[in-house]
Amino acid sequence: MQSVLRSMFAVSFMLVAACTSARTGLNPGGIPVKTNPYASLPPAESFTLESTDVRDGEAMPVAQLSGLFGAGGQDVSPQLSWSGFPANTRGFAVTMYDPDAPTASGFWHWAVVDIPASVTSLPTGAGSEDGSKLPPGAFQLPNDARAKRYLGAAPPPGSGKHRYYIVVHALDVESLQIPPDATPAFLGFNLLGHTLGRAILTPTFEL
Repeated sequence: MQSVLRSMFAVSFMLVAACTSARTGLNPGGIPVKTNPYASLPPAESFTLESTDVRDGEAMPVAQLSGLFGAGGQDVSPQLSWSGFPANTRGFAVTMYDPDAPTASGFWHWAVVDIPASVTSLPTGAGSEDGSKLPPGAFQLPNDARAKRYLGAAPPPGSGKHRYYIVVHALDVESLQIPPDATPAFLGFNLLGHTLGRAILTPTFEL
């Protein structure tokens, strides 16, 4: 009888797992399928993004983790430099997004808009609250903690490895003409019709 019950439980578990996989995008092993959040957007030309502070696919250094959110970091935005963008680029925006945050909408850590086309780098710490290291005309939008600054990585303990999509968006306009208190999601809507290219770095972190 116990062996029959175990068999019935095993079959039931597999059926539930299969249904759950179909609903939530889990692979057969029950692990979430992590997709590129930009893959569903209209295609855009790729160009090169580099950093002296963070590496694609590697763990975030302490300086780029959050101290404000208790991850033991310093909330210092990474140095970024980009090249090879479309020749008709008229401006840039920079964002950092965690699609693996345990919310239905991920978590936006940073957003900078109206970066002039003549600017091809941001120094370490450009995302400070005073914005003093940003180029003239550029400004930061409130992140998902409603602070106009860079907020470092701070994944909840035990939530697995999070990816942090740092993206430079090459645009066909000098200014997106969005209000300074707009959300990064609202920025995303405005980027949609003006994006010529994207350059992406994806460092990671887990606690």
